[in-house]
Amino acid sequence: MMYPLSNRRIRSSPHLRKLTQEVNFNVGKLIQPLFVVEGIKERQSIPGLTGVYRDNETSLLKQVEKDLENGVNSFLLFGVPAAKSEKDFNYDFTANQLASLKGRFGKDVFLSVDVCLCSYTTHGHCGILNDANDHVVNHLSVQALANAALAYAQGGADCVAPSDMMDHRIRAIRQTLDNHSKPETLIMSYSAKFHSGFYGPFRAAADSAPKGDVKIKDRATYQIDPAHPSDAYRCSVRDMEEGADILMVKPGLPYLDVLADLSKRIPLPWAVYEVSGEFAAIELMQEKGLVDGKRAHLESWTAFFRAGAEMV
Repeated sequence: MMYPLSNRRIRSSPHLRKLTQEVNFNVGKLIQPLFVVEGIKERQSIPGLTGVYRDNETSLLKQVEKDLENGVNSFLLFGVPAAKSEKDFNYDFTANQLASLKGRFGKDVFLSVDVCLCSYTTHGHCGILNDANDHVVNHLSVQALANAALAYAQGGADCVAPSDMMDHRIRAIRQTLDNHSKPETLIMSYSAKFHSGFYGPFRAAADSAPKGDVKIKDRATYQIDPAHPSDAYRCSVRDMEEGADILMVKPGLPYLDVLADLSKRIPLPWAVYEVSGEFAAIELMQEKGLVDGKRAHLESWTAFFRAGAEMV
């Protein structure tokens, strides 16, 4: 005799619901982005990003202290230097902030650092442009990125995270790190970074929006087309083969299908980036009384883990 199956019995108490969860979220799975800006006297709020700031050197340390008290010990640093250039970049500011954080907190923190040129260039693109200002030159950009990664590793970064989407930058970075006695530095590649409309608040935070008198007005020629998921697979396989230790999908919620597919097919740890537009959407809905913000954030993060991410 077949008994009726009651799915409600398994949901009948909070203890049972906890025991039967297939995805267990904990704060140790979160990586906190940090924005440190050269030359500002006081930390600055970021439009649309409630509780997220552009820090100076002093407030950065205080922010990390607060995060550690709340159980967060993994961080992703974005350095925003005052001086901009077209091709000759000075990475000292960001490297010095890494050294300061490591000197203060040591092994209590796991420090990743974004590796890109968009906050360094006069035009806001993620690489070096040609003389006609209509094309990002791959090989010149890759060399600059490798130099940045080395400077950050020497400053104290545990992990470098290239977000630029140039071809073969993982191989160049891995070789540069290994050749300069930094084989232990991890690479977390933004291997599946899409040309998305959800990046707006971040670009204000990192001073990284494309700008100026250049003919290439967006990043469509180097970031992945949202309608081309197989490109994300090819880029991720390439980055794995070139030496990446962790791979990433960015943005998150619009690309859960990509994350679920790639995390099953490629046997590396997977990160997902809840980008500024995703975060801001929940915050704005909460301001309007439309959602419980905390619940909505937790639901989003749970979806990332359910789809195959190990970290957010």
